[in-house]
Amino acid sequence: MSCNSCHNLSMGGTDNIKTSIGHKWQQGPINAPTVLNSSMNLAQFWDGRAKDLKEQAGGPIANPGEMAFIHDMAVKVISSIPEYQEQFKKAFNSNQVDIDRITTAIAAFEETLVTPDSRFDKWLEGDKDALTEAELDGYKLFKSSGCTKCHNGPAVGGNSFEKMGVYKPYETNNTAVGRMDVTGKEEDRYVFKVPTLRNVALTYPYFHDGGAATLEEAVNIMGKIQVNREFKKEEIANIVAFLKTLTGKQPDFKLPILPPSNNETPRSQPFDE
Repeated sequence: MSCNSCHNLSMGGTDNIKTSIGHKWQQGPINAPTVLNSSMNLAQFWDGRAKDLKEQAGGPIANPGEMAFIHDMAVKVISSIPEYQEQFKKAFNSNQVDIDRITTAIAAFEETLVTPDSRFDKWLEGDKDALTEAELDGYKLFKSSGCTKCHNGPAVGGNSFEKMGVYKPYETNNTAVGRMDVTGKEEDRYVFKVPTLRNVALTYPYFHDGGAATLEEAVNIMGKIQVNREFKKEEIANIVAFLKTLTGKQPDFKLPILPPSNNETPRSQPFDE
């Protein structure tokens, strides 16, 4: 398992399944949020338990249900490979490998995963032909219906924690309770970080439980439970058309060839012992 297993950069920075698959095919408890534009989030994870990308990067490595490693083992594996030692020397002016430098490097890479130049960006920059009439109607509906209360800012979201189910409860079998797990406060039950809507056409299925398979379904549900609005079929189609204009330029770089393990690289599986 790797970060890219659940945050696949050729799939919008996610894995397009309801909840992710971890070590030994364990079904994860929550939908993998996109890693694209994640540096714009006020915190990381759906419940915001990590304050930044560096803190987030260390979590899945040591989670037995995700990558099923331990930090000490990760350090031993990386430090056993001379090519990685050379890269750490270039990046940190020392070939010493530790978990702080590993998570620093991962976070630095994630900060490059921004997706500018969407058609909506071009429209905001003055290209009035960048959006169709239906897309503009969808944008107007998006604003007038109150969606921008939560989905705002450069990432069109990620700026706040909000309750899932303001006017009506959200029906799900998922056991996640959101911020309550972090704060212990009952008022934070079902309060989650607002996801970014950039590249939302690529990051299906939607919500913390992956409960909405399509954008049409997601818009319909959010209208009912978040803004108390029963959208008509045409209105949903126009809002979805607008949301699809938020797909930006995807990360594009040469596929890295990972340095191979060697005879000194540890091969044990600590969670099997």
